[in-house]
Amino acid sequence: MFKTLRKAFQIEDIRKRILYTFLMLVVIRIGSQLPTPGVNSSYIKDFFAQNTGEAFNLFNAFTGGSFEQMSVFALSITPYITSSIIMQLLTIAIPKLEEMQREGEDGRKKIAAITRYVTVGLALIESTAMAIGFGRQGLLVEYNFVNAAIVVLTFTAGSAFLMWIGERITEKGVGNGISIVLIINIISRIPSDMTTLFEQFVKGKSLAIGGLALLIIIAIILLLVVLVVLLQDGERRIAVQYSQKMQGRRTYGGQSTHIPLKINTAGVIPIIFASSLMQTPVIIASFLGKGNGTGIGSEILRGLSQGNWCNPQNLQYSWGLLVYIVLTVFFAYFYTSITFNPMEIANNMKKSGGFIPGIRPGKPTVEYLTRILNNIIFIGACGLVIVQVIPIFFNGWLGAKVSFGGTSLIIIVSVILETLKQIESQMLVRNYKGFLNS
Repeated sequence: MFKTLRKAFQIEDIRKRILYTFLMLVVIRIGSQLPTPGVNSSYIKDFFAQNTGEAFNLFNAFTGGSFEQMSVFALSITPYITSSIIMQLLTIAIPKLEEMQREGEDGRKKIAAITRYVTVGLALIESTAMAIGFGRQGLLVEYNFVNAAIVVLTFTAGSAFLMWIGERITEKGVGNGISIVLIINIISRIPSDMTTLFEQFVKGKSLAIGGLALLIIIAIILLLVVLVVLLQDGERRIAVQYSQKMQGRRTYGGQSTHIPLKINTAGVIPIIFASSLMQTPVIIASFLGKGNGTGIGSEILRGLSQGNWCNPQNLQYSWGLLVYIVLTVFFAYFYTSITFNPMEIANNMKKSGGFIPGIRPGKPTVEYLTRILNNIIFIGACGLVIVQVIPIFFNGWLGAKVSFGGTSLIIIVSVILETLKQIESQMLVRNYKGFLNS
């Protein structure tokens, strides 16, 4: 990684792109500290002290602490992420969008424009829900229409501005702009989380106990990083052979290649889907000021909240962890099934004269790809569950109150690896240009 960055800084164009990206990230962090007018900051801090569920912790991690501080970037780019996922699903379900996607660059630009509009709409809905739901409970210094409208407009404008910054980083920076905006927010929370862990398990302890705790924390983090790297880079390569064709006096085809199937084909999407589905009732109950009662509804909400899982004093609520694991595996299969079509791959191979050695073209190829894909999805889903459950187990068992978890780690590692690959590809293009110019 450091070797790649060192070489990148030696190329003027790429060095400018890296510096431009860095300046944009500075702007993001400055905006994350700007308070929203008319907001009572002490209310949201008290709210976080009482609500430690995964939904709010994950949301706060994605916003780089802006949500907890209720800054102008409180929504961050979460509306854009939700909008992108919705558009991906609608592209499969709506033929018009599917045709638009197949139009090439023009079609992708149209879908990107629609995604922006959906992002602004979602930001308006989310900010309105926050202004009304939290505003009635004390978020606003004075709960009236003017203050609520200011909060809604500020949050929506902040989210739209971050979306614009992400697109500028993609265009003028190192690329992968939206993901880089997300990762800088997540990384900004790591120092405070590490400080929390140090003060909770190391500070004030004897040298032996504190040293052992520090070694365990480091070992767990390194283990998770290694697992995530293996999960993100692992792939199954299916060999493909193309038959030779004679056209005139020339021979075409005959080469061997492969179809790369990533172990973690769905990325972090299954975890986000599962967490969102389970935490939505908890969030709605929080907006309504309910969920702390003694009825069966409150018991269900406590089981859905990740803050109660693996807690030795409340093991009865750990049933929610089992539901979470099942949902993660389900969404891994569901999302991969709508984004990867074995029949389309097999038909394209057949049209191009390609075949998998030992497998007949057509239906046998589809069945073979489906069987291999199902096995890979299961392995990837198990990997996702392991990476996500380890922090949950230690947080519940030892009571570590940190926003950093398996989801954040998967996003950080995947974005860093993808960004480095993009920088390497840009360096390779410059080398080709230099060769052609000489």
